[in-house]
Amino acid sequence: MQKGQKVKKETVDYIVKLIWYFIIFSIIGIIVETLFCYLTTGIWECRQGFVYGPFCPIYGLGAVLIIVGLDRFKESKLKIFIYGMIAGAAVEYLVSFILETIYGAKFWDYSYLPYNLSGRICIRYSSYWGFLSLAMIYLVKPLIDKLIAKIPKKETLAKILLVFLIIDAVLTVVAISLYQNRARKIYNNEELIEPEITQKIFSNDFMQRTFPNIRLKTDDGNVVFIKEIIK
Repeated sequence: MQKGQKVKKETVDYIVKLIWYFIIFSIIGIIVETLFCYLTTGIWECRQGFVYGPFCPIYGLGAVLIIVGLDRFKESKLKIFIYGMIAGAAVEYLVSFILETIYGAKFWDYSYLPYNLSGRICIRYSSYWGFLSLAMIYLVKPLIDKLIAKIPKKETLAKILLVFLIIDAVLTVVAISLYQNRARKIYNNEELIEPEITQKIFSNDFMQRTFPNIRLKTDDGNVVFIKEIIK
C-alpha cells in the first residue's frame, strides 16, 4: 500500500471511529440521563435529543470532543479533569445557546443552582464533565474501542447511521418548530394553520412524551413549559 493510500485509509478509519463514538455515547447518554432522572425524581421520563432513536446527542458530541481533545493528555489525570470540565461546559453552553436561538426555548435550566451562568451551565454539572472525562479516557474508551473493533462492516454501518442521524436531526428541527408554533398560537389565542399530516406524525402527545421539558419563550417574555400550554 502506497503512503498516500495508507494515510487516506487511516483518515477514513479515524472518521468512522468518531462516528461510532458519537452513536455509542449518545445511546449511553440517554441511559445515564434516564436513570439519573428516575433516581433523583422517581419519574421515568424520556430524555432523548432527537425525535427518533435513543440518542442524546450532547453526550455524543461531548464524548467526541473529549476524546479528540484530551486523549493526548492521558499521562495527567489533573489535566484530563480540568480540560474535560472546561470542554464539557463549553459544549453544554454552546448547545444551549444554539437551541434557544433556533427554538426560542430552553431545554434545560440551571438557574436554581449556585454558580450558574445564564442558567445554561453551572459548577456542579461542569464538574461532572470533568469526572466523566476521567472515566471516559481511562475506563470507557478502551472498552468502546474493543467493541467498535468487533462490529462487522462497521464502515458501511457508520455511513448508514450517519445518514439516519442527519435526517433525524432535520426532522427534529421541523418537529420542534411545529410544536413550538402550536404552543405559541394557543398561548396567544391565535388560529393554528398547520397541515393535518404533520399534526398526526408529530402529534402533541408524541411530542410531550419525547420532549417533556421543552420550554417556550413567549412574546411577553415569559418562559413556560410547553406541556403546561398544550394540555
